[in-house]
Amino acid sequence: MFITTGAFNDRGQRGEKIVWEKIKQAFYQRKCLIYWRYPIFPLRGKIRKEADILIVDSELGLVVIEVKSLLIDQIVSIQGHCWTYQNFYTGEGKPYQQAENQLFSLLEYFNQEPSLSNKIPAKVLIALPFITTKQWQTKGFHKLISNPPILFEDHLLSLETTRKIIQQAPGIIVGQKINNYQWNLILNTLSGTPILCKKNHKVLGGNNSKGKMIQKIRNHIHEFDLEQEKIAKQIPKGFQRIRGVSGSGKTVLLCQKAAIMHLKNPDWKIAFVFFSRSLYGEIIQQIDQWVRYFSHQQQTYNINNQQLQVFHGWGSREQLGFYRFLCQVTGVVPLGVNQTTFQQPSEALGEVCFSLLNQTAIPHIFDAILIDEGQDFMVKNWHYQGKQPFYWLAYQALRPVDAVDIKQRRLIWAYDELQSLDNLEVPHPSEIFGKELGNIVTGKYENGINKTEIMSRCYRTPHLIIIAAHAMGMGWLRTQGILTGISDKKDWQSLGYEVEGELKDGDKITITRPLENSPNPLHDNCQDSSIKFNKYLSRQQEISALYKQIYNDLRQDGLRPSKEILVLILGDYFDSFRLQQTIASFLMRQGIDIYIPGSKRCNDLSQEGFKNQFWYEGAVTISRIHRAKGQEADMVYIVGLDHISKAEDNLLFRNQLFVAMTRSQGWLTMSGIGNYSLYQELENVLKQKDKFTITYRSPEQREIMVTEAAELLQRYRLGERNFQQAELSNMNLPHLNLENINLIGANLSGTNLQYSNLNRAKLIAANLENANLTGVSLVKAKLSGANLTNANLTNADLTNADLRDVILSNTQGIMNDS
Repeated sequence: MFITTGAFNDRGQRGEKIVWEKIKQAFYQRKCLIYWRYPIFPLRGKIRKEADILIVDSELGLVVIEVKSLLIDQIVSIQGHCWTYQNFYTGEGKPYQQAENQLFSLLEYFNQEPSLSNKIPAKVLIALPFITTKQWQTKGFHKLISNPPILFEDHLLSLETTRKIIQQAPGIIVGQKINNYQWNLILNTLSGTPILCKKNHKVLGGNNSKGKMIQKIRNHIHEFDLEQEKIAKQIPKGFQRIRGVSGSGKTVLLCQKAAIMHLKNPDWKIAFVFFSRSLYGEIIQQIDQWVRYFSHQQQTYNINNQQLQVFHGWGSREQLGFYRFLCQVTGVVPLGVNQTTFQQPSEALGEVCFSLLNQTAIPHIFDAILIDEGQDFMVKNWHYQGKQPFYWLAYQALRPVDAVDIKQRRLIWAYDELQSLDNLEVPHPSEIFGKELGNIVTGKYENGINKTEIMSRCYRTPHLIIIAAHAMGMGWLRTQGILTGISDKKDWQSLGYEVEGELKDGDKITITRPLENSPNPLHDNCQDSSIKFNKYLSRQQEISALYKQIYNDLRQDGLRPSKEILVLILGDYFDSFRLQQTIASFLMRQGIDIYIPGSKRCNDLSQEGFKNQFWYEGAVTISRIHRAKGQEADMVYIVGLDHISKAEDNLLFRNQLFVAMTRSQGWLTMSGIGNYSLYQELENVLKQKDKFTITYRSPEQREIMVTEAAELLQRYRLGERNFQQAELSNMNLPHLNLENINLIGANLSGTNLQYSNLNRAKLIAANLENANLTGVSLVKAKLSGANLTNANLTNADLTNADLRDVILSNTQGIMNDS
């Protein structure tokens, strides 16, 4: 497992890259995790510096390697730990001591865990990739008492020697053999998991109560997630898109990424932008925790920090948001919601951004912008020159990453289209930035960092609830057929599901979700059903039942009212507002303290005062669904299901239900009055539990595309042809018409393109290694410089194809038609 946290840009990092590649090869078969530039920034004087290479090995423990890209003539002298240089970027240094400081900083993390304190083997080495052992000895440096363990240039020529030098280096801490429990704890400590653990409190309920269950779950050590760790730690060279299922940790990872960017590049101006105002406090807290963690508690974050600014997308007179900030910078008078045409959150924000773009040029202010809840910044109207106005505003406000390629900007956005409550537009690059920038998040950067990341594991919501939420959100068991869904198995896998059968209309398919993709431990610790549905004859009956359930949660199950119990109201603005007021008033009369988000205090129905506040200590929050996005609670009640059941084919209403269901991190109870087809559908979903066998039908209203391949096909169908540098390895793309497509430099290794039409396709310098090109039509295709190693071209039509400089090694069928 190898994580490159950034790009190898500087000339001084050339040596680091050499050592990095050799270390990866040498440790490839070992149980280890290796970082290039693990982000810990302890303060030493005025300088913060990360470890060049950190090896975390199940046998060797911690190994810090400090790399110096020195030539032998650049080392003038060595006295103790101090090295004197000439013709180098600095006059002197203490490389071994520097690496020791990094190691000791890391060890302080582990020393907080009794089972790890002083028990992990640890050592330090210096790597000199441009100096040989002989050159070092000729200078007499090997005779020095302070001569440290060193990896020389000649050592790096042999993987076995590289491993041997590292293994035999003397340990600073001898430690002991690492067991599986300690190994998992080490990985979690490195990822920062301890700061995410919630504090336990005294529970008055019995041993089998929900409160006791929560205590047990909070003590659970989560399994290390390499994908999450990689996404959080890596700083891309430009654009990056993060698509994650609900509860996958997108907000947490973006906060960590922002904090690391800030610590690593304190001179950068960074903006973190989000849509739901109730998330403001949580995001500030998260960023502060990550800044503290990776600076070793030597630095904090506060809202007045001008280098890392946290913005609500719009803002208000009292609190500057991203749009208002840019208005302030450009001298344009900002517009309010009441001055917009639709006065609906997403569309209104899009309209004012459209207006600002039309009024003035936007200066390049930021070095990086991170956008959370990316789906909520999309609009159906107000496209600016074929682009989404908010995203284009952010793009314009960014400085180019590369002076040569000025289109490349460090814009990172995370989204889940199933959580969009106001529109069905999906934040794909072509929709956001126009066709000319449609490939900006296709493939990888040179250092292996993915331009698109997909997070399929749901940590927040228990197994059965996340499955039911997807089933209801898409309409898997809907009598009239699926409303929105997926037509490719790889896309299902990217959401965390396995599908048996062919995705053809009328065919039977079976949908399952492996337990490892829903690691919430409630599934293993609770015998009772985590999800229930009740229907009532009247609203009074429904609300009375809600009161009894909350009373039991508080008195019998030991739950706390704030952050452990949440009541959510579905429906349009007026229906949900009236029901919210009715429920709040009734619970207050029964002696239960309630809080409506945005109010000044508990038991206040005005909703005026603190727009950012969602919880109030000692009170049960009762919220409409739009205010609840990004929030979570152990016990969630969804009330007023009838409000959305009246229009069961409305995808935005289905999205409301999906968002509400996935707020639960423990138990979920849903209720409504009357009798609707949606109720029967929900009851059928709950009976299926975690295995669904259905008759597949193409999605009626919208197809969800997760992978780059699915996105490519849709864009091609819509008339686009430019897919340079696309990452399409191991894709299943048979029998497709891709005539005239531009795949210059694309990665198609292992891809199945049997019998597809690639006439006049541009495949210059494309990687087609191990590709199945049986029966493919490549008439007049341009394949110059393409890699066809181990490709199968049996019965392929290569009439008039350009095959200059193609790489042919074990290629099948090429001689038959060329």
